[in-house]
Amino acid sequence: MDTKTSFTILVIDDAAFMRSMIRDIFARGPFVVVGEADNGVEAVRLYREFRPDLTTMDIVMPLMDGITALREIVRIDPAAKVVMVSALGQEALIAEAIESGASDFIVKPFQGSRVLKVARSVLGLDDHFLPLVLPGAGGLPR
Repeated sequence: MDTKTSFTILVIDDAAFMRSMIRDIFARGPFVVVGEADNGVEAVRLYREFRPDLTTMDIVMPLMDGITALREIVRIDPAAKVVMVSALGQEALIAEAIESGASDFIVKPFQGSRVLKVARSVLGLDDHFLPLVLPGAGGLPR
């Protein structure tokens, strides 16, 4: 059985401390942070370069906001898995992001366990970071 053992992550947030916090959370699982950016323009460039398994994307950023960057990434790769990260009170922006192709969202402040739970869900993994559907199993859940 050929099962993926690590997942690439792109972390996009204009706050360095938030990027650091998210990077540290992903150090707890089978994840490799392949890039970080502090604006949407750089996010799109890095997405093109790395084609990560999962991208976390802040909504409010300079140069290009997260929703615009999300739309560009989804245009490049309709199967992109992007989790939006937003502050409390941004419900309208979260709804717009989901309509624009976001896979899920996380509200700040967040717990590391919530970030990992959303990542596992979006990537189709169980609590042990194994695929919920085994390759060659005819699409049947384990």
